[in-house]
Amino acid sequence: MSTNGDGSVNGQAKKKKSLVLNAFVEMCSGHQSPGLWQHPDDHSSEFNDVEHWVELAKLLESAKFHGIFIADVLGGYDVYKGPRNLEAAIRSGAQWPVNEPLAVIPAMAAATKSIGFGVTVATTYEQPYHLARRLSTVDHLSKGRYVCEALESQAWLTHEPDTAWDGMQADTIDSPRIGTLTIPTIDRYRLPGLCCSKSWVHRAAAGTKPRISPKHPSKLMLHCQHDNRYELAEEYVTVMYKLWESSWRDDAVLLDRTKGIYTSPDRVREINHVGKHFKVPGPHICQPSPQRTPLLLQAGTSRAGKTFAAEHAEGVFISGHSPSVVAKSIKEVRELAKTEFGRNPENIKFLAKICPVLGRTEEEAVKKFEEYSSYGSIEGALALFGGWTGIDLSQYSDDEELRQVESNAIKSAVEAFSHSSPSVKQWTKNTVGTLITVGGLGSTPVGTPSQVADELERWVDEADVDGFNFAYALFPSSFQDIAELLLPELRARGLFWSDYAVPNGTYRENFYARKGQTGPLDEHVAAGYRWKAGVEKSEHVIPNNSAAA
Repeated sequence: MSTNGDGSVNGQAKKKKSLVLNAFVEMCSGHQSPGLWQHPDDHSSEFNDVEHWVELAKLLESAKFHGIFIADVLGGYDVYKGPRNLEAAIRSGAQWPVNEPLAVIPAMAAATKSIGFGVTVATTYEQPYHLARRLSTVDHLSKGRYVCEALESQAWLTHEPDTAWDGMQADTIDSPRIGTLTIPTIDRYRLPGLCCSKSWVHRAAAGTKPRISPKHPSKLMLHCQHDNRYELAEEYVTVMYKLWESSWRDDAVLLDRTKGIYTSPDRVREINHVGKHFKVPGPHICQPSPQRTPLLLQAGTSRAGKTFAAEHAEGVFISGHSPSVVAKSIKEVRELAKTEFGRNPENIKFLAKICPVLGRTEEEAVKKFEEYSSYGSIEGALALFGGWTGIDLSQYSDDEELRQVESNAIKSAVEAFSHSSPSVKQWTKNTVGTLITVGGLGSTPVGTPSQVADELERWVDEADVDGFNFAYALFPSSFQDIAELLLPELRARGLFWSDYAVPNGTYRENFYARKGQTGPLDEHVAAGYRWKAGVEKSEHVIPNNSAAA
């Protein structure tokens, strides 16, 4: 197969993709646009009100968005002017304060019928037995419209050894159903605000970093070194698959009122998982939810992260200021999925973060962008940049050219920015901060619906993305502009549906536009764990689990 310069394949026009579109938000003010909570038309600071979220869900469902993805962090951005200095984030409201997102999903689901809901869940600090129960519950309450981005938390752990924990003591707790937990001695180590990203990880791990007991090497180690993070993630997701897919038979729940049998005991079983990091007998405490395994999302572009995505992810989040930044990673993951795991590479959907600023004319769009930028917080932007990259730009003067500093990490980051903004002559810390104030580290196209649609098509053509996560500049007016201005243009180009493929369906059914596809595709590793109706316990062997009953 050969691809021509015009995007055609073997001389024939390439079929246009129907884009997957999600809103990208967080339970905080501003999210990716620090400081814009000050704008008189912004309502993101109302995130504590449930009506705030319910109205967003109704707005986006009326526009036929696939879903709403609520990102999350478990602690503050403390690198800028640090170390461990939260003042910039606290003062500017840069993703601080931030609420727990899973709690609001049932309220949004009750007010809607088809839109899906995704949440980042920090698996690093939660046992798989407990998390499987929480996510099954949300999948039930949303009627199968839950999306999980939980399996990558381990990938956010620090690269550096942490000697501060060498003398830490730990307690162990054995539960016959939940499994074996090794936890820190709580009265000696407080549990502060936690987080899950690169340089913030010490704040996350403070008080929550158990050691593996030398007497019980199968006990859980929550905080792992960089080289082991995906080993732990692989076992974590395996335990989840066993709980969600193998512990209950599809037809286990009878609700036989005549015989008084709610669930058939011979159709529920323990999973008896024993691994290096987890020991989980089970069984899963929830009956099978509509999707059983929620649709799985992942974010991570290291070599191990790409392999993990190629095997497990159904959707992958990516971020960059231009398609060229992400194209190579997308191609590599697709190739790995095909050659290493026998998957159709087109079944992994790549979603790029983008924050469009739209106007009915180009002049109107530019004026909006300039107005938005005037409300941006440089301090908040540099706090976010520090958390995202681990780089503290406060050590440089206001007029210092960052492409000439000694740090290769800083020069590399700034060079990436400069490729997407070639007109910028000097890159100082304030230049970086200004760039981030509207849209964060993703692309921020400014223009008419036609111009922005052209940019989206460029991402599809050059990077092979399958959709976009739309961040906002102002809440909710950015989403209103997308619904009223951009989506009609995308529909006119055949790039976006006019209605849900499966109204009232699960998220996975609409994600793949396949009615009845409530569970993972047959080619997905999770499908092999499914205990199907009519299959005797002895006939369904739990994969990777020789000890299972």
